[in-house]
This record gives sequence, C-alpha cells and structure tokens, in this order.
Amino acid sequence: MAFISLCIAAMLLLAFAGMARQWLPRAHEVVHGGMAIVCGGAALAVLVRLAMGETGIDTLALPVGLPWLHANLRLDALSAVFLLAVNLAACLAAVFGWSYARHDDEPGRVLPVFPLFIAAMNLVLVADDAFVFLAAWEFMSLTSWLLVLSTHREDETPRAAHVYFVMASFGTACLLLCFGMLAGTTGDYSFAGIRAQPQDVVSASIAALLVLLGAGSKAGLVPLHVWLPLAHPAAPSHVSALMSGVMTKVAIYGLIRVLFDLVGQPLWWWGSILAVIGAVTAVVGVLYALMQDDVKKLLAYSTVENIGVIAIGLGLALVFKASGVPALAALGMTAAMLHVLNHSLFKSILFFTSGAILTATGERKLDRLGGLIHKMPKTALFCLIGSAAISALPPLNGFVAEWMLFQAVLNGPLLEQWELKIGFAVIGALLALSAALAAACFVRFYGIVFLGRPRSPGAEKAREVDPVMLTAIGVPAFLCIVVGVLPTLVIQMIEPVNRLVVGEGLLDAGGHGGWVWLAPASAFGNSYSGLMMFLTIMILTILAVFMIHRYASNRVRRSIAWGCGFTDPAPLGQYSADSFSQPLRRVFAGHLFRTRERVDMPAPGETRPARFTLESRDPAWDWLFTPITRVVGWISERVDALQFLTIRSYLSLMFFALVALLVMVAVSQ
Repeated sequence: MAFISLCIAAMLLLAFAGMARQWLPRAHEVVHGGMAIVCGGAALAVLVRLAMGETGIDTLALPVGLPWLHANLRLDALSAVFLLAVNLAACLAAVFGWSYARHDDEPGRVLPVFPLFIAAMNLVLVADDAFVFLAAWEFMSLTSWLLVLSTHREDETPRAAHVYFVMASFGTACLLLCFGMLAGTTGDYSFAGIRAQPQDVVSASIAALLVLLGAGSKAGLVPLHVWLPLAHPAAPSHVSALMSGVMTKVAIYGLIRVLFDLVGQPLWWWGSILAVIGAVTAVVGVLYALMQDDVKKLLAYSTVENIGVIAIGLGLALVFKASGVPALAALGMTAAMLHVLNHSLFKSILFFTSGAILTATGERKLDRLGGLIHKMPKTALFCLIGSAAISALPPLNGFVAEWMLFQAVLNGPLLEQWELKIGFAVIGALLALSAALAAACFVRFYGIVFLGRPRSPGAEKAREVDPVMLTAIGVPAFLCIVVGVLPTLVIQMIEPVNRLVVGEGLLDAGGHGGWVWLAPASAFGNSYSGLMMFLTIMILTILAVFMIHRYASNRVRRSIAWGCGFTDPAPLGQYSADSFSQPLRRVFAGHLFRTRERVDMPAPGETRPARFTLESRDPAWDWLFTPITRVVGWISERVDALQFLTIRSYLSLMFFALVALLVMVAVSQ
C-alpha cells in the first residue's frame, strides 16, 4: 500500500512537469516516459502480489482530507486485480502517447491532465472510506472531461464534453446518496464502519439501485450509455484507450465493492436486474457498433457490449451467491474479472490501432480506408489478434471468459426459482447473439480497414508507424495470446477475489485440472484447455499448408479477379461498410436504430448526382433524456423566479424550511 501511494504521488508530480512545458522543451517525453515507468512499477508490484497468492489486507491512513479525519486507503485482492488492469493499460498508453504526442498540434492540453487522470483512477481503487472514494471519483470524472475537451476545436467535442459532464455529475450524485444510505444514522463513512453496520432490506435495496445507476452510468450500461460514443472518440487515441479500456472498469469496481462487499448479504433479484440489463446492453451495444462508420465510435459502442458481458457475469454471481451456491458464484465472478482484464488488453490494441491509422492516414471513416494491410503490415497483424480476441475466437483470451460465462448460464437449472430458470435461458440466448454479432462487427471492421483497395488518398499514402507505437500495440497482442493459451495462470490470481467477495474460490470448487486444463466447477460443466486448442490449431494449419503445397497444382493460372458481382475497377466500387451492415440495419431499423434512409434520384436528363442519406438516432435520447431535459427546463423556469423575491419572502422561506426540517427530525426519532 505504501508503494502504491508513492506511485500515486509520483503521478501527481509528473502533472507539474506537464505544466512546465514552456520551460521544459521535451516535456511530453518526460511525462509519458515517467508515467510508463511509474505505472509499469505499480502494475509489476500488484502482479507479484497476485502471483504469490497473498491474501492479506494492507491499510494506510494519511493525515489529509476532512478536518479531524484521515484519508483511509486499503489494498486487498479486489483492488489489486483492478490496479493491475489500470496500470498495465496506463503504462502501454504512456508508451503510445510518447510517440503519438509528436503528431499532436497542442500536446500541452493533454500533458498536465494525463497523469492526474491515472492517479485519480488508482486512488478510487484503494479508497477505504466514502469521502476518499467520492473525491477521487469526481477527480477522475473532471480530469477525463478535460481530456475530452483537449480536442475542443473539433465540431462534435463541445457537445460530447457537455453530455459527459452531465452524466458524470448524475453518477456522482447517485453514489453520494448510496453511501449515505449505507452509512445510515451512525455517520461513519469508513468502509469498515459500513461493513460492521447491519443493513435492513429496504436500505440495502435502495443502495443497490443507486450504485447501479451511479456506477452503471460511468460504465456505460444501457440506457445510460449515450455519453460513450460521444466522449471516447473526442479524446486523443491513447486517452480513449484508457477511458474505454479501464475507466469503465473502475466503475465496475465500484459496483463490485458495494454489491459484494459493503451492502452485506445480497438478494437474488439484485443480480437478476443486473444480468438482464447486462444482456440488453451487450446486444444493443454490438448492434450499434455494427452501424458505425467512424472507427472510434465503433470501438466505443463495442465497449458498451463488453461492459454488458461483464455485467452478466456479475449478475449471475450475485444470483448464485444469494441462492447459496458459492461455487457457481465464483464461476460467474471469475468470468467477469477475467473479462475485465481481457477487455483492457484487446481494447487497448484496437484504440491504439485507430490512433496509428489516424496518424498514418488522417482518416477515421471506414469508407475512407482500405488496403492498409499492404501499407501497415505489422499494425494489421496486431489488429487482427485484437479483433479475433474481442470476437471471442479460440485460443485467444476473449474466448476463455465467455466460455466460462456460458458455463455459468448453463447451470441456471440448479436454482430453485422458476423465474431464474427461464431468465437464464433468455440471458444465454442474448449472450450468444451478442457474441455472434461481435464477430460480424469485427469482420466488417478489419475487412473494410485493412483489406481491399485504398478508398482515399490518405489510405493510399499511408506508411507503417514507428517502433514505439508498434511496441505499445504489440505487447497487449502478445498478452492476449498468452492469457488465452494459459488461462489458469491468470485465474489463479483471481482466486483471492472470489474468496473475498463470494466466500469460495473457483479452483477450490473443482474448477482446476493443473495449469493445462480448466475443469468445470460443477458436474454440468465442460473442460477446456487453451494450450491443447492452440496446439491443435497449429498442427492443422501446418498440415493444411503442407497438403496444399504438396498436392496442389503448381501451374500458373490467370483469371479475372472476382469482383463481388461488380465489374467497376474503381476503389469506390468495392463492398462498403454500409453495404455490410445493411441487412441488420433493415431488420432493426424501425425501432432500435430509428433509421431513416433517403434516396434522391435525379430525373432523366438532370446532371446533378444522386444522393443517399442515412440517419439514425439512439432511442435512449427520445425515450429518456429528451423528456428529462424538458422536465428540468420546466422546473428551472419556475425556480428562476426565486431570484426576484423580496427580503421578507426570503426570510419567510428560510423560516418554513427550518420548521420543515425540525418536523422531519422529530418524526424520524
């Protein structure tokens, strides 16, 4: 805990180096290089702790904060896993930013805030009282908001920053009320005091719903997801990787800390609500990702889908824990925690790739790219690994977490409640649908961006990025393979989390077959070996190559290339991103996407070009946010009259407010 505190202090000092850019000519190298070292050290420290299986709890009280109180910090297994995800991704983002900042016209807008943002996320994860947690949470929101505003000259950035600020304020308000409900009348806002205080069912349920709203809005659960596709694309690419890959996971940490630790024994319907919201989030997120023509918006909506997958795992773990089946609760929790780590890896790959593409081509639109596999072969290879991992293809890491999640869903019949048996089947179907659509989404993404012919001069002139950027992209790509092939090594590090939050470890319950096999946690499960899958794929690939080269004809045959039914040799005659997604858009257009297609076809003899316009709108704006905006506007207009009252009117209002408060206190006693 002392070392992590020193790392946070070092991050704050590096923020001052970013402010001194005018006097420090190479400030971006100092800041990004220093952050890479500090975050790498923090990640290594918690990795060693997790690998050694340490289950102890380290605490630290700092003489700062509110008067007569200390800032309480705590490092346990749950904090350690999330610290690993945050600091590993931050280290890679700092390495990528070291080179990416050279192409930024105004790096001074990012440099001072970048270390503060990472320090705030670390502080949230080690907070051990509500004051430190909320202060760090708000600091995290404000610094990320400033990072979004760093690209304020772009047209969409002001609106994105405004929506994000409003949603962040809403989330903080919900968390403030949540901790108020948990602390009750004792006034003890330390997490130890909240754990020691018995919670009644009503207060605990209200706190659970409030944390679902507060942390869920930051994580991007539907329908509170609308800020993600606006804010994430607006930020610089390495910042987008952190906001999408790890800041949303800090929100997941808040959910776990309250629902599994502070609130006491959960109720099964809490988990049911979370799992259902997660399933809807997964499907809606990936469907919207399939419709996007902007690379970073596509990745932002993909984050919504992956947050939904994590929420399903947490919901199932809550249901199994409340139902007295800790072994299956550990299975759901392990799947969720593993996906937290996995998503931080492959989403870093994909956002770094988008930054590399933007650097090399100046383009973000899918239909302005193409053919980059020839121009940027190393980036294309790493992006292929990230796309396959996020599509949950074996033997990569994304498959392991979703395989375990399906094992948890298939154990739903063990529960007594018939509602849960039916609900688990529906959730399993939605999870399968989201997995299939995710594969289609990234086939579309990779095919349009890297295959085919260049669709713009920028794509035609693209060149491979420098080795620093390639290193930041290649390291998580390598880790995706390692975690996928040897998942048990990572699952063993997650075991202390299971024992802390659900009372039993997955491997304790029989989910272990050595470091090669991942055995089931119940009689209804199946075994999986990433290593055996990897060896099988390699053997079959080598055999196929040998057979083709040994027995295929070596005669040179020339023919016209298949043009997908089109004979136009122009690059724009290729299959486009909109063409790929059109079937799904037509199926869901009327309700889910609110899509409007307009065709302006000139009459015979007219020389003007034909035009096709496609408009889509997230229904969450119409169903939720627009009505709320109107109500808030109506209330604001009425309340605005209060500023024109007389002194006597103000004194009367204060008197009646005091009387009302005294009555409330008297009734509550």
